[in-house]
Amino acid sequence: MKAIYNKIQCHAIESASRYPLADFYQDYSDQADFSLQFFSTDPVICELYDYISENIEDDFGHGLDHVRKVAHDAGTLAIIEGQRIEGDGFSSELKHRVRMAQCAGLLHDIKRKHKNHAKEGAIFSEKVLGQYSFSDDDITDICLAIENHEAFGDIKVCRTPAGELLSDCLYDADKFRWGTENFTHTLWAMVSYANIPIKKFMALYPKGVSFLEKIKDTFRTPTGRKYGPQFIDLGLCVGEDIYQFIQSEFAEYL
Repeated sequence: MKAIYNKIQCHAIESASRYPLADFYQDYSDQADFSLQFFSTDPVICELYDYISENIEDDFGHGLDHVRKVAHDAGTLAIIEGQRIEGDGFSSELKHRVRMAQCAGLLHDIKRKHKNHAKEGAIFSEKVLGQYSFSDDDITDICLAIENHEAFGDIKVCRTPAGELLSDCLYDADKFRWGTENFTHTLWAMVSYANIPIKKFMALYPKGVSFLEKIKDTFRTPTGRKYGPQFIDLGLCVGEDIYQFIQSEFAEYL
């Protein structure tokens, strides 16, 4: 079964290469570059990244690569939305908000295999963040963002508008990953981990696609609401290619 899924994944990666990157990365290239540089140089982020590298479970599609990308995009969104309020520039306050967004991104799936992973991740993250130079209010905001990152769950009221923005940036950055990357990487790690037969996988496939369609209406920041649906649509295009490929190449298993 693993060999079959490997072949399907290779096809998915090839299919995704025929589609463009989401417009988000072109339209906000300066903010994305700043977030990436900040991620690579900020002492707090670098130290936390080392911790996550050693402690996150990396075999379920929501491991180190996933949280790193979420952290990058959460930081980018924090810049975009912060500049929408404050104007252009990178104030010390905005940089701190980027730091908090990237910490939330790195920690949000630290308990991914647990049933209530968002809530348990928030509880665990509070202990981790206590070792860093964050105020109690900062830790509260980061942990509430982590608790609020699941789709279609109850959203807890944040302490301040800044805390709500942090929560929304994390949610949108996480759901950006549900586009092409879901079909090129995440999905295959999850089905391999669960050892799902391809016949069962294909029976569940339409329901999964329907779920992704609904995600398009859940983005929370102004930027996410504008660009998020394109992430999902690009993924769904790859998903349709995969569906046809499996029906053609592996009909005997269905």
